[in-house]
Amino acid sequence: MIMNLNSTVTLNNGVEMPRLGFGVWQTSNAVATDSVRMAIKHGYKSIDTAKKYGNEPGVGEGLTRGLAENGLKRSDIFLTTKIFIGDQGYQSTLDAFAGQLKSLQTDYVDLVLIHWPVPGKYLDTWRALEKLYRDGKIRAIGVSNFNIIRLKNLLKHCSIKPVLNQMEFNPLEQEADIKAFCDAHDIQMEAWSPLGHGSALTHPVIMGLAEKYDKTPAQIIIRWELQRGIITIPKSTHEEFIASNTKVFDFELADADINAINALDLDKRSGWYGDWQVFGNPNGKPTAVENRD
Repeated sequence: MIMNLNSTVTLNNGVEMPRLGFGVWQTSNAVATDSVRMAIKHGYKSIDTAKKYGNEPGVGEGLTRGLAENGLKRSDIFLTTKIFIGDQGYQSTLDAFAGQLKSLQTDYVDLVLIHWPVPGKYLDTWRALEKLYRDGKIRAIGVSNFNIIRLKNLLKHCSIKPVLNQMEFNPLEQEADIKAFCDAHDIQMEAWSPLGHGSALTHPVIMGLAEKYDKTPAQIIIRWELQRGIITIPKSTHEEFIASNTKVFDFELADADINAINALDLDKRSGWYGDWQVFGNPNGKPTAVENRD
């Protein structure tokens, strides 16, 4: 299971998605442009953004420039974005997505996710994604931050099954129950915050394994996620780390070391799972969403 940077996972609709991608959360448009260009330069084939991040125009510019600079075609890069909570609903999703295409400087997106299951709206949002999928504007559709209750509700009402659920996943937050549910229903898990907001990098177990394998702590975590069958999208704005995070295909963690990292799970979900979740609106004031079905 050594794999390489071109290795893919076959999603449940037959689309191939790279196992390792590049994230741009918490980066400005200018930084996103440079980071995406550097990621493409260093061989990444998958880029993940969201309207909520406020940097889709920067990602679009970085994608356009990165493709030209490296002699690549749009089809060489797997692009993911997400539907912002303030845009959810059927017609509002369709209208917002048209603007997202313009920002991203593309006429299609490989994967679009519902960023958050807005109560009373996420089913209508899903219907809009199904239409965009059938219209050829999206190659695959999925969700993010969906717990088991909401996944079950979506599966009960959808006509097209989600291909993926993007969740916080790292050595300290492993979402074991949600991963098991997704595995049982052929829904791919993808990790956001795959390095644990940086906190997992200094855990003694991770640091010990980094020394054992002569790798960085980030490389150990990324390799562990890949061996767990998780698609992972580490983020960096420094070219050194952008390049370093791809150097995970020349070694393999032993089963005992995989289990040692598995044992670090704190089984404590982050704030997104609480009673209220506030997402910053890139276009203005924040929007609060009550966490109920």
